[in-house]
Amino acid sequence: MGTIVISGTAVLVLFGFGNHVWWLAAVAVLFLYVQYGRDSSSKTSSSSSSTGGSSSGATPSSYRAYRDRRDKQAKWERRYQRERPLESRRQAREKSK
Repeated sequence: MGTIVISGTAVLVLFGFGNHVWWLAAVAVLFLYVQYGRDSSSKTSSSSSSTGGSSSGATPSSYRAYRDRRDKQAKWERRYQRERPLESRRQAREKSK
């Protein structure tokens, strides 16, 4: 989609050397693409990657994303256990009851 918009804009700019209305059309095409075309595709990819590690209900978009979140969560849990040993032992005791 992006290459079509870029090539169309280049053609409109070339036409613009004879008539400046074509330059305005090129600017309008670029504006509409940036405003609506590119933004809608980046929202879907950013929404799946912006889910935090604590949201276990969200379905990962790929196995790699799932592994990354799982590894990040494990890293934070290890850090918590290392920095707060008494609290982590208390939680383990409560969990085993």
